[in-house]
Amino acid sequence: MQEMRTAPRTATPPAARVRPAAPPRIPGDQLWRPYADCGRQCGGDGGPRVGRLRQTLRAVAGGLVLLLGTLLPWRADLLARALLRALGIRLRVTGPGVAPGALLVGNHVSWLDIVVMTALSRRAGGLRMVAKTEVATWPVIGRIARRQRTIFVDRARPRALPGTVAQVAVALRAGQAVQVFPEGTTTCGPHPVPWRAAFLQAAIDADAPVQTITLRYAHPAAAFVGDDTLVVSLRRVLAARGMSAAVLLGAPRPADAPRRELAARLSHADLEHAEPGR
Repeated sequence: MQEMRTAPRTATPPAARVRPAAPPRIPGDQLWRPYADCGRQCGGDGGPRVGRLRQTLRAVAGGLVLLLGTLLPWRADLLARALLRALGIRLRVTGPGVAPGALLVGNHVSWLDIVVMTALSRRAGGLRMVAKTEVATWPVIGRIARRQRTIFVDRARPRALPGTVAQVAVALRAGQAVQVFPEGTTTCGPHPVPWRAAFLQAAIDADAPVQTITLRYAHPAAAFVGDDTLVVSLRRVLAARGMSAAVLLGAPRPADAPRRELAARLSHADLEHAEPGR
């Protein structure tokens, strides 16, 4: 009887272990930055444009303003107003004046916000702002920010935040108005992003009033969102026709609640009354 042979059994290799993908690494300066669904789809590249000659003239005029600002001891608000005029941006402010020693909180649209707020700082008795440390190195507005005694916050060092909040509280106690963007990021306009409450603690600690601000621009080129760079944004601003900036100042309110409750309450305040710039 013929012996039956079978093929030798081969060991079945164990299923390869699939390692879970590592979570994406968040850059240090983005640790506090909340998500906002504003990007190029918001129309930053749209809107009416001026010709190449006007763009060139604006760039030259803006450069001259910054050069004169370097050589001459201009007030920061005059420098900012001259820069807005050179860029072809009209400024309109509505609402009550800034209360002495008030913490101003509102939406954040663009690097232009710093120029706009500096331009009206004279009426605030010397407005100081809170900005990320990178702003100090920017060629266009870094000089204005430093001259305005901006309080810089290092978003890559969360443990340094309480010290920065304490610095704001000291300024408020001294009767200085301080302006902060609690959204923590830029958006296309005054559609609210949940506010970060940290700097509202400075108003609570200093027993200082809080005022809301709403910033609106009449041209989509103002938005500085998504993966925009400062150079790309500046080119859009130089090319925009008919851009204006509107600032709505709300009435002073007491900081009479815990900071998170204040943030939730104030993040929607006054938006329904804001008018687009014309």
